[in-house]
Amino acid sequence: MKKKSIITRGLHLLTAMALGMLVSTTGVASAADSSLAWDKIFPQSDKVTVEKVSFKNRYGITVAADLYLPKDIDESKKYAALVIGTPYGGVKEQAAGLYAQTMAERGFVAIAFDESFNGESSGEPRHISSPDIFTEDFSAGVDYLGTRPYVDRNKIGAIGICGSGGFALTAAQVDHRIKAVATASMYDMSRVIRNGWKDSMTDEQRNKYLDQLGEQRWKDFENGSPQLTSQFPAEIPSEGLDPITSEFFEYYVTPRGHHPNSIGAFTITSNMSFMNFSLLAHIKSISPRPILFIMGENAHSRYFTEDAYKMAAEPKELYVVKGARHIDLYDRKDLIPFDKLESFFKENLK
Repeated sequence: MKKKSIITRGLHLLTAMALGMLVSTTGVASAADSSLAWDKIFPQSDKVTVEKVSFKNRYGITVAADLYLPKDIDESKKYAALVIGTPYGGVKEQAAGLYAQTMAERGFVAIAFDESFNGESSGEPRHISSPDIFTEDFSAGVDYLGTRPYVDRNKIGAIGICGSGGFALTAAQVDHRIKAVATASMYDMSRVIRNGWKDSMTDEQRNKYLDQLGEQRWKDFENGSPQLTSQFPAEIPSEGLDPITSEFFEYYVTPRGHHPNSIGAFTITSNMSFMNFSLLAHIKSISPRPILFIMGENAHSRYFTEDAYKMAAEPKELYVVKGARHIDLYDRKDLIPFDKLESFFKENLK
């Protein structure tokens, strides 16, 4: 496979396949300056209160989250709640936080969380990516929400954006406490890592890549720390970018979406788990709980959503946002169908 294939470093979910610019992990990702009143990349709402919280998942890892509450919340009452995951390689101060804040404006209790080993969450080595643990983090969020006195534990839903769309669906396959699921710009990480972009990887290429991953494990063991895939650059290169890379950099590298905790890199050997773990193998079992699939009309990733929709059982709905690209459903409030999300969860969390 060529280093500069369509599976590029801009697709941070696939950078380990390039095995190009490698860096060593250097410990915990820097946390946002706690002295700042607002550490998100989106404007603060005057209709919502936000609090930094944390909870442990079943592996004992401390998951860091932001809890968003309607400002007029009556804590003597019970509210529907949402656990919201980040785009793959993102952090809670970006898209997930925007979704959580907006849904809190609409009356929901919502948390946006950092996946284990990343952002402000704990876990060593840093920047591991795990299909099992990232899925578990959603269930840990349900643990937390369902034990808040103002949350009705029978009215908890999940939203997954980009890669976390696959993790949210996978969590719902086995966690019946998740009563409804919505995805936006979903990526099926296990499929794309095992089969390549649009299932273009041959068996020969996969076997060669697995050989490389095995060699990398020896290197990591001898070095005493794992190597990472490419991090986001400090600025967007002036040339040489394919359209997908360019789109991701437009969000993560520019002021539009940049956050210092979102580096866009994971340990190279993390991909062994994704090669061995089919995230959506049991998607039909989510039924009769409903799924809302949201995708952009012009999203490069739309085939993941279209195929997941076909595999899922009823009740399910596919909502196409006209004119939207993949990243536009991260932060474009004029395009993200929050009215649809509100009506979906109010209808199904009652």
